[in-house]
Amino acid sequence: MNTLHPALFIGHGSPLQAIEPTRYSAVWQQLGQSLPRPRAILCVSAHWYTQGTAVTQAQKPATIHDFYGFPAPMYQLRYPAPGDPALAARVQALLAPTMVHGDHEWGLDHGSWVVLRYLYPAADIPVVQLSIDATLPPREHYELGRRLRALRAEGVLLLGSGDVVHNLRVMQRNEHAPAYPWASQFNDEARAAILAGDHESLIDFHRLGGAAAPGEKPGSAARLSVPTPEHYLPLLYVLGAQAEGEVASIPVDGIDLGSISMLCVQLDG
Repeated sequence: MNTLHPALFIGHGSPLQAIEPTRYSAVWQQLGQSLPRPRAILCVSAHWYTQGTAVTQAQKPATIHDFYGFPAPMYQLRYPAPGDPALAARVQALLAPTMVHGDHEWGLDHGSWVVLRYLYPAADIPVVQLSIDATLPPREHYELGRRLRALRAEGVLLLGSGDVVHNLRVMQRNEHAPAYPWASQFNDEARAAILAGDHESLIDFHRLGGAAAPGEKPGSAARLSVPTPEHYLPLLYVLGAQAEGEVASIPVDGIDLGSISMLCVQLDG
Protein backbone atom coordinates (compact mmCIF):
# COMPACT_ATOMS: atom_id res chain seq x y z
CA MET A 1 0.00 0.00 0.00
CA ASN A 2 1.69 3.20 -1.15
CA THR A 3 -0.58 5.81 0.41
CA LEU A 4 -1.06 6.54 4.09
CA HIS A 5 -4.29 5.47 5.69
CA PRO A 6 -6.09 8.34 7.46
CA ALA A 7 -5.47 8.76 11.18
CA LEU A 8 -7.83 10.14 13.81
CA PHE A 9 -7.76 11.74 17.21
CA ILE A 10 -11.20 11.68 18.83
CA GLY A 11 -12.25 13.79 21.79
CA HIS A 12 -14.33 11.03 23.36
CA GLY A 13 -16.03 12.88 26.21
CA SER A 14 -18.47 11.04 28.47
CA PRO A 15 -18.96 7.27 28.21
CA LEU A 16 -22.69 7.97 28.13
CA GLN A 17 -22.37 8.69 24.43
CA ALA A 18 -22.47 4.91 24.00
CA ILE A 19 -26.21 4.99 24.77
CA GLU A 20 -27.01 8.69 24.34
CA PRO A 21 -25.92 9.79 20.84
CA THR A 22 -24.76 13.39 20.41
CA ARG A 23 -23.75 15.66 17.55
CA TYR A 24 -20.19 14.46 18.17
CA SER A 25 -20.97 10.76 17.89
CA ALA A 26 -22.94 11.53 14.71
CA VAL A 27 -19.71 12.83 13.17
CA TRP A 28 -17.81 9.73 14.33
CA GLN A 29 -20.41 7.61 12.58
CA GLN A 30 -20.03 9.65 9.39
CA LEU A 31 -16.26 9.24 9.53
CA GLY A 32 -16.59 5.48 9.75
CA GLN A 33 -18.82 5.50 6.69
CA SER A 34 -16.64 7.84 4.62
CA LEU A 35 -13.07 6.77 5.42
CA PRO A 36 -11.39 3.87 3.63
CA ARG A 37 -11.89 0.64 5.54
CA PRO A 38 -8.73 -0.21 7.52
CA ARG A 39 -7.38 -3.72 7.73
CA ALA A 40 -6.83 -3.20 11.48
CA ILE A 41 -6.95 -0.48 14.13
CA LEU A 42 -4.30 0.56 16.65
CA CYS A 43 -5.88 2.61 19.42
CA VAL A 44 -4.05 4.78 21.97
CA SER A 45 -6.60 5.44 24.70
CA ALA A 46 -6.31 7.81 27.65
CA HIS A 47 -7.71 5.04 29.84
CA TRP A 48 -4.74 2.69 29.61
CA TYR A 49 -2.14 4.70 31.49
CA THR A 50 0.70 2.49 32.67
CA GLN A 51 4.24 2.30 33.98
CA GLY A 52 6.08 1.31 30.82
CA THR A 53 4.56 0.70 27.39
CA ALA A 54 2.33 -2.28 26.64
CA VAL A 55 0.36 -3.61 23.69
CA THR A 56 -2.60 -5.98 23.72
CA GLN A 57 -2.00 -9.44 22.31
CA ALA A 58 -5.28 -11.18 23.07
CA GLN A 59 -7.05 -12.93 20.20
CA LYS A 60 -10.43 -11.91 21.66
CA PRO A 61 -10.02 -8.71 23.72
CA ALA A 62 -12.64 -8.20 26.42
CA THR A 63 -14.88 -5.14 26.59
CA ILE A 64 -13.77 -3.28 29.73
CA HIS A 65 -16.38 -1.27 31.64
CA ASP A 66 -13.91 1.04 33.37
CA PHE A 67 -16.39 3.51 34.84
CA TYR A 68 -18.67 3.68 37.87
CA GLY A 69 -22.17 4.87 38.68
CA PHE A 70 -23.53 4.79 35.14
CA PRO A 71 -26.92 3.36 34.01
CA ALA A 72 -27.15 -0.44 34.00
CA PRO A 73 -27.37 -0.73 30.17
CA MET A 74 -23.83 0.67 29.93
CA TYR A 75 -22.45 -2.44 31.60
CA GLN A 76 -24.24 -4.74 29.21
CA LEU A 77 -22.64 -3.31 26.10
CA ARG A 78 -20.00 -5.35 24.32
CA TYR A 79 -17.68 -4.59 21.43
CA PRO A 80 -16.52 -8.05 20.31
CA ALA A 81 -13.87 -7.03 17.79
CA PRO A 82 -11.07 -9.55 17.30
CA GLY A 83 -7.52 -8.82 18.36
CA ASP A 84 -4.49 -9.00 16.08
CA PRO A 85 -1.37 -10.54 17.68
CA ALA A 86 0.57 -10.05 14.43
CA LEU A 87 -0.13 -6.31 14.53
CA ALA A 88 0.90 -6.24 18.19
CA ALA A 89 4.23 -7.84 17.24
CA ARG A 90 4.65 -5.31 14.42
CA VAL A 91 4.11 -2.48 16.92
CA GLN A 92 6.76 -3.96 19.19
CA ALA A 93 9.20 -4.10 16.28
CA LEU A 94 8.50 -0.54 15.14
CA LEU A 95 8.91 0.91 18.62
CA ALA A 96 12.19 -0.87 19.37
CA PRO A 97 14.45 -0.19 21.20
CA THR A 98 11.61 1.00 23.44
CA MET A 99 10.54 -2.07 25.39
CA VAL A 100 6.86 -2.84 24.70
CA HIS A 101 5.33 -5.48 26.94
CA GLY A 102 2.88 -7.89 25.32
CA ASP A 103 -0.28 -7.89 27.45
CA HIS A 104 -2.86 -10.70 27.38
CA GLU A 105 -5.10 -9.35 30.18
CA TRP A 106 -6.15 -5.86 29.06
CA GLY A 107 -8.95 -5.59 26.53
CA LEU A 108 -10.72 -2.61 25.00
CA ASP A 109 -11.46 0.17 27.50
CA HIS A 110 -14.22 2.70 27.02
CA GLY A 111 -11.86 5.18 25.37
CA SER A 112 -11.69 2.67 22.54
CA TRP A 113 -15.01 0.88 22.34
CA VAL A 114 -17.37 3.82 22.89
CA VAL A 115 -15.83 5.53 19.86
CA LEU A 116 -15.49 2.35 17.81
CA ARG A 117 -19.18 1.48 18.27
CA TYR A 118 -19.91 4.51 16.09
CA LEU A 119 -16.95 4.28 13.70
CA TYR A 120 -17.33 0.55 12.96
CA PRO A 121 -20.48 -0.79 14.64
CA ALA A 122 -20.09 -4.28 13.14
CA ALA A 123 -16.98 -4.82 15.32
CA ASP A 124 -15.45 -6.85 12.50
CA ILE A 125 -12.10 -5.04 12.21
CA PRO A 126 -9.22 -6.26 14.43
CA VAL A 127 -8.31 -3.84 17.22
CA VAL A 128 -5.10 -3.57 19.23
CA GLN A 129 -4.50 -1.10 22.07
CA LEU A 130 -1.20 0.58 22.93
CA SER A 131 -0.80 1.88 26.45
CA ILE A 132 0.50 5.31 27.43
CA ASP A 133 3.67 5.18 29.54
CA ALA A 134 3.18 7.62 32.42
CA THR A 135 6.94 7.90 32.94
CA LEU A 136 7.67 9.46 29.54
CA PRO A 137 7.68 13.21 28.76
CA PRO A 138 5.37 14.50 26.00
CA ARG A 139 8.10 14.58 23.34
CA GLU A 140 8.76 10.88 23.77
CA HIS A 141 5.10 10.09 23.14
CA TYR A 142 5.27 12.21 19.98
CA GLU A 143 8.37 10.29 18.86
CA LEU A 144 6.60 6.97 19.39
CA GLY A 145 3.88 8.28 17.10
CA ARG A 146 6.49 9.04 14.46
CA ARG A 147 7.70 5.44 14.57
CA LEU A 148 4.13 4.20 14.22
CA ARG A 149 3.61 6.18 11.00
CA ALA A 150 4.74 3.14 8.99
CA LEU A 151 1.54 1.35 10.02
CA ARG A 152 -0.49 3.88 8.10
CA ALA A 153 1.20 2.71 4.90
CA GLU A 154 0.08 -0.82 5.80
CA GLY A 155 -3.64 -0.03 5.97
CA VAL A 156 -3.83 0.42 9.74
CA LEU A 157 -5.99 3.15 11.29
CA LEU A 158 -4.10 4.93 14.07
CA LEU A 159 -6.77 6.13 16.51
CA GLY A 160 -5.99 8.39 19.46
CA SER A 161 -8.80 8.73 22.00
CA GLY A 162 -8.72 11.36 24.73
CA ASP A 163 -9.66 15.00 25.25
CA VAL A 164 -7.53 18.10 24.57
CA VAL A 165 -9.22 19.72 27.58
CA HIS A 166 -10.19 17.36 30.39
CA ASN A 167 -10.93 18.66 33.88
CA LEU A 168 -13.49 16.56 35.75
CA ARG A 169 -13.06 18.47 39.00
CA VAL A 170 -14.90 21.50 37.65
CA MET A 171 -17.13 19.71 35.14
CA GLN A 172 -20.70 21.01 35.02
CA ARG A 173 -23.39 18.30 35.04
CA ASN A 174 -25.47 20.30 32.61
CA GLU A 175 -25.26 19.62 28.92
CA HIS A 176 -26.04 23.28 28.21
CA ALA A 177 -23.33 24.66 30.52
CA PRO A 178 -21.12 27.24 28.79
CA ALA A 179 -17.42 26.55 28.39
CA TYR A 180 -15.09 28.01 30.96
CA PRO A 181 -13.07 30.84 29.36
CA TRP A 182 -9.80 29.03 30.06
CA ALA A 183 -11.12 25.84 28.40
CA SER A 184 -12.15 27.72 25.26
CA GLN A 185 -8.83 29.58 25.18
CA PHE A 186 -6.70 26.45 25.45
CA ASN A 187 -8.86 24.52 23.00
CA ASP A 188 -8.80 27.36 20.47
CA GLU A 189 -5.02 27.68 20.64
CA ALA A 190 -4.55 23.92 20.33
CA ARG A 191 -6.85 23.81 17.30
CA ALA A 192 -4.96 26.69 15.66
CA ALA A 193 -1.62 24.96 16.28
CA ILE A 194 -2.94 21.68 14.85
CA LEU A 195 -4.13 23.36 11.68
CA ALA A 196 -0.86 25.31 11.37
CA GLY A 197 1.26 22.18 11.86
CA ASP A 198 2.87 23.78 14.93
CA HIS A 199 3.77 20.56 16.66
CA GLU A 200 6.35 22.15 18.94
CA SER A 201 3.70 24.21 20.71
CA LEU A 202 1.51 21.12 21.05
CA ILE A 203 4.34 19.01 22.46
CA ASP A 204 5.20 21.73 24.98
CA PHE A 205 1.50 22.28 25.62
CA HIS A 206 2.06 24.39 28.71
CA ARG A 207 2.95 27.15 26.25
CA LEU A 208 -0.65 27.16 25.00
CA GLY A 209 -3.11 29.48 26.65
CA GLY A 210 -0.22 31.61 27.85
CA ALA A 211 -2.16 34.86 27.82
CA ALA A 212 -4.47 35.00 30.82
CA ALA A 213 -8.20 34.73 30.25
CA PRO A 214 -10.32 37.29 32.11
CA GLY A 215 -10.01 36.68 35.83
CA GLU A 216 -7.26 34.07 35.47
CA LYS A 217 -3.55 34.04 36.23
CA PRO A 218 -1.03 33.75 33.35
CA GLY A 219 -0.55 30.11 32.31
CA SER A 220 -3.62 28.93 34.19
CA ALA A 221 -5.43 27.87 31.00
CA ALA A 222 -2.98 25.03 30.40
CA ARG A 223 -2.89 23.97 34.05
CA LEU A 224 -6.68 23.88 34.26
CA SER A 225 -7.17 22.28 30.85
CA VAL A 226 -4.57 19.54 31.36
CA PRO A 227 -4.43 18.91 35.11
CA THR A 228 -3.15 15.41 34.31
CA PRO A 229 -1.72 14.49 30.90
CA GLU A 230 -3.28 11.12 30.05
CA HIS A 231 -6.21 12.54 28.05
CA TYR A 232 -4.01 14.97 26.13
CA LEU A 233 -1.18 12.59 25.18
CA PRO A 234 -3.08 10.46 22.61
CA LEU A 235 -3.15 13.57 20.41
CA LEU A 236 0.66 13.54 20.26
CA TYR A 237 0.74 9.99 18.90
CA VAL A 238 -1.50 11.01 16.01
CA LEU A 239 0.44 14.21 15.31
CA GLY A 240 3.69 12.28 15.43
CA ALA A 241 2.33 10.05 12.67
CA GLN A 242 1.51 13.03 10.46
CA ALA A 243 3.55 13.08 7.25
CA GLU A 244 5.35 16.16 6.01
CA GLY A 245 2.91 18.29 4.03
CA GLU A 246 -0.09 16.24 5.12
CA VAL A 247 -3.25 18.20 5.85
CA ALA A 248 -4.94 18.06 9.25
CA SER A 249 -8.64 18.91 9.52
CA ILE A 250 -11.13 19.27 12.36
CA PRO A 251 -14.29 17.21 11.67
CA VAL A 252 -16.00 18.42 14.86
CA ASP A 253 -15.19 20.59 17.86
CA GLY A 254 -16.80 21.94 21.00
CA ILE A 255 -16.56 22.10 24.78
CA ASP A 256 -18.91 19.74 26.60
CA LEU A 257 -20.00 20.10 30.25
CA GLY A 258 -17.93 23.27 30.58
CA SER A 259 -14.51 21.61 30.75
CA ILE A 260 -14.31 18.68 28.29
CA SER A 261 -13.01 19.28 24.77
CA MET A 262 -14.66 17.26 22.02
CA LEU A 263 -12.18 18.36 19.37
CA CYS A 264 -11.52 15.73 16.70
CA VAL A 265 -8.52 15.69 14.33
CA GLN A 266 -8.32 13.91 11.00
CA LEU A 267 -5.18 13.27 8.99
CA ASP A 268 -6.29 12.71 5.45
CA GLY A 269 -3.61 10.36 4.22
